Order: sequence, then structure tokens, then C-alpha cells
Amino acid sequence: MTTITYKFVEYIPEEIQEKIIYISIEYKTVVHKCICGCGNRVVTPISPTDWQLTFDGKTVTLDPSIGNWNFKCQSHYFIIKNKIRRVRKWLKSEIDSGRKYDDENKKRYYND
Repeated sequence: MTTITYKFVEYIPEEIQEKIIYISIEYKTVVHKCICGCGNRVVTPISPTDWQLTFDGKTVTLDPSIGNWNFKCQSHYFIIKNKIRRVRKWLKSEIDSGRKYDDENKKRYYND
């Protein structure tokens, strides 16, 4: 498994390094370079309907998995306690279903 590190920052830097997760609590945003090596910037918003960030004092976990469906690589992985666990790419039908679930979940949360 690949190990990553983290940096708590107020602002996400213009230049981001590989294998570092930049965490802005103030802006509820986490950014890192795609783990596959394609160089794309992955932005994960922290919110009740997006990703959850857990910091145990030593490691970070992002939940749920990160699926880079809009990138050519379509990489899919978990970040758990500073470790990257790669998982299989999803089929188009799974991506579509996941997006629909996310949209419905946001509507339920913000309209209730």
C-alpha cells in the first residue's frame, strides 16, 4: 500500500506535491494529486453529503472512497489512516447509479 502524508493549511497552495493531502479546515476542503500518477488535482469537499475527514492525531482518513470518474484514468481508491487502498474501477452503470444516489442524498439533506 502507498503511504501518504498530510498538511493542515488555511489555503490550498498553487503547487501541490504528490503523496501529500492538503487539508483546509477553514474552507472544508481537501486536495491532493491523483494517486495513479496522472497529475490531476483531486478536490474533495468536506460536508455532511460529500466526504468526511477523520483525524486521529496521527493519521487522516477520507470517507467514502475517491472515484475520479471525470478523469481519463478513472482511478478509484480509499484513503485510510494515511494509506491508499486502490480498488477496481467502476462500470459506467455503477458511476451513474452512484451519482444519482449522491444527488438524491443532497436533495434530502438540504431540503429537510
